[in-house]
Amino acid sequence: MSVDAATVRRVAHLARIAVSDAEIAHLQGELNSILAFVEQLDEVDVSGIEPMTSVIPMSLKKRQDVVSDGNVQALVTANAPMREDGFFMVPKVVE
Repeated sequence: MSVDAATVRRVAHLARIAVSDAEIAHLQGELNSILAFVEQLDEVDVSGIEPMTSVIPMSLKKRQDVVSDGNVQALVTANAPMREDGFFMVPKVVE
């Protein structure tokens, strides 16, 4: 695939990059070399290779999915100005 000057101008316009006419030829060569590299990558046979998310095999620590209150009710309400039976108390604002 080859990029022409009109495509370079269009890509620059879409990217909101100001490109002078003198830079068009240089950018055209740069984009063509990038696309040539991508074409080389497309030639690699990866049919037997599994996708991976990291170069180092990792596994997550797993725990039981148990619903609980965390047993931290006293710690949560410890700094509350008013509390009663483990709940925050607020002054009445509506009469």
